[in-house]
Amino acid sequence: MDENFQTYLNRAMRMTLPNAYHTQLQNIQESPKFEPQPDQGFAPTHFPGYSIITPSKGEESLENQALYDLLEQSQTQLISEFGATVFAPVLPATFHLTLADLIWDSAYRHAKEDPAFDAQLQTQIAHIFQACQSISEGKPIPFQVLGLMLMPRSIGVCLTPLDEISYGRILKFRRAIYQNHPLMGLGIEQQYYFTPHITLGYFGSVPSLEKCVQLSDRLTQLNQPWVTETPQVFKVHQAELYKFDDMSHYYREEDWATFKL
Repeated sequence: MDENFQTYLNRAMRMTLPNAYHTQLQNIQESPKFEPQPDQGFAPTHFPGYSIITPSKGEESLENQALYDLLEQSQTQLISEFGATVFAPVLPATFHLTLADLIWDSAYRHAKEDPAFDAQLQTQIAHIFQACQSISEGKPIPFQVLGLMLMPRSIGVCLTPLDEISYGRILKFRRAIYQNHPLMGLGIEQQYYFTPHITLGYFGSVPSLEKCVQLSDRLTQLNQPWVTETPQVFKVHQAELYKFDDMSHYYREEDWATFKL
């Protein structure tokens, strides 16, 4: 299902252009992952599931710390521009790159009706990671930040593997997951093209049309440091199975699967 590298790169680069911000701001939707609070701001709603992600910021090595600092700066600017009644930021400690979505929300609630589901999922991911040792190269996969990326329900920074070889390594890993028949038997299937990004926050409400016009120009300005200064690189060393209860609470047990890239 995933695209070849050049097709992906063309699509990703278009997402960070000014006209993409203008178009996407007309299609913003409230995210079901957050709900407004009486004292302003937003609280995460119950949104359970599993994903395969890079270790969250709090668990990462110091190698990516400079990038995380810049992500926090961008997040602070977005909070200021969109306002506390529109933008629901994620906790910086949870910044991560999703390598493979697995199951979430209503699909997980349904699967969870089988008491054995969690254990079966965890076991099968461990088997897949073990089988993937043959494609491990023992070195990190570098991703470059392309710029701010506006999605219908969220804002993040868009990433791209530095070259076609790096992209191919990721696709092999994803195919090992999504083409695994026992995992498919648990109801896990690929639903999206691989669009690597780090989410900074979600839309808790839809801004006014007037506000959207203003934000289009401001997003272009806020994106300038990402595209005009030294390219920022995010190095991915490993993939891990994580469970989440909501968008502020990602966690894993020590014996859950980890794959060294």
